[in-house]
Amino acid sequence: MAKAIISPLFERGIYKPENVVGIVGRTSSIASALRGLPGGVRVLSSEDALSREAWSAPLKLLAVKPQQFGTIKESVSTFRSSEQFPKPLLISVLAGITLKSLKQAFPGHICVRAVPNTPSLVLEGLTGLAWEDNITSSQKIAVRKIFEPISEIFELPEKQLDSFLALTSSGPAYIALVVEAMADGAVAAGLPRYLSNQLAYKTLSGTASLLREKGLHPAELKDMVASPAGTTISALRHLELAGLRSALIEAVVLAAQKSRQLAEEV
Repeated sequence: MAKAIISPLFERGIYKPENVVGIVGRTSSIASALRGLPGGVRVLSSEDALSREAWSAPLKLLAVKPQQFGTIKESVSTFRSSEQFPKPLLISVLAGITLKSLKQAFPGHICVRAVPNTPSLVLEGLTGLAWEDNITSSQKIAVRKIFEPISEIFELPEKQLDSFLALTSSGPAYIALVVEAMADGAVAAGLPRYLSNQLAYKTLSGTASLLREKGLHPAELKDMVASPAGTTISALRHLELAGLRSALIEAVVLAAQKSRQLAEEV
């Protein structure tokens, strides 16, 4: 996720590669972390003594697996405060890890929870943000500088972030599964694979644009397409019998529950 966030910022010149340092858990992970990043970016192993200099940075992005959260400890740094950064800023994109847990692990920092999603790679992302109470306005601006170029931002109460995550961060996987299945259906019905895939992608993007730009409720669009005794209503009847609607609802609820569970496991 860190690469999905930082790569577009490099491409747009918002951050310079030489000003970014990445830390990974093992030396063997450095090569894969650098893959696709521009020259100038430094990636160090946490075992390397030089990695401690990252703690001096005024702004840090924490993007490890939630299960690894307990292995990361705040280190002593030579951070120098400024008007914009009276304390260093830590932005966490870890699912389920609360601001309370972040403050306990990083007491010397101002902490922010961010919930971005992978469409940020193509500047079409969504990001939910929950702030620590004593964050300054200039620090909020610094956070927005990271996420606004790649996503639409929603400031939310922290208790809503798990639900936001279940829909927006996990959502691309649900949609990808549906699109893949639709393309498979077209292949089964006689279309070639390459064409089925392209038609499925375009149907998805076109439908989303229509709903958004015309301000339609999804049920309105469904009724526009489903004519009496036609092909679409026959297909919709099958999807209802198969439980597609219920399955998608439960998928979002379960993802939100899992996010909350991750917080309890820390």
